Amino acid sequence: MPAGRFIFLNDLSLSERLDEFQNADTSVANNRFSQEPRMPQNVVVLIGRVLLSIMFIMSGFSKLMDPSGTAQMITGAGWPAPTALAYLAGLFELVAGLAVLVGFQTKIAAYLLAAFSLITAFAFHSGAINIPNFPPEANGLLTVFNGLMMMKNIAIAGGFLVLAVFGPGALSVDKRGA
Repeated sequence: MPAGRFIFLNDLSLSERLDEFQNADTSVANNRFSQEPRMPQNVVVLIGRVLLSIMFIMSGFSKLMDPSGTAQMITGAGWPAPTALAYLAGLFELVAGLAVLVGFQTKIAAYLLAAFSLITAFAFHSGAINIPNFPPEANGLLTVFNGLMMMKNIAIAGGFLVLAVFGPGALSVDKRGA
């Protein structure tokens, strides 16, 4: 079939359309996706890394400076050694966030942050909030916010999985050493 010809339902039988699809020249499309991203794409990937990492850097630093709030959440979830886990979580978030920011060991850091985001989503942000002696409406609103936090963590995990698979772009430590 000549290039640029539209296929209408009446032009070809189903088997002819399948043959045409299977024999299509995909070299142009394959070459486009196998190339390294161009500079504008690398800038967008860098911006994405900054946006994904900044929350973890700030949160990790905050936990290291004052782990008490995180330790209370960990206690509420029934996990052991809440203060130690709060410090470990803070250190992990800070170091992994910085790794993503500069693009160092990006695949490992992104997979770990995706797992961390999913674990915290289900361990700390699933379920209803019920603070004793709190108005039921307030508990209901907090439950809605908690559900939003869960969905946020799941979405962030998705962003980290994309970063792990497609890489940090040329503006990264990983690519400078390659």
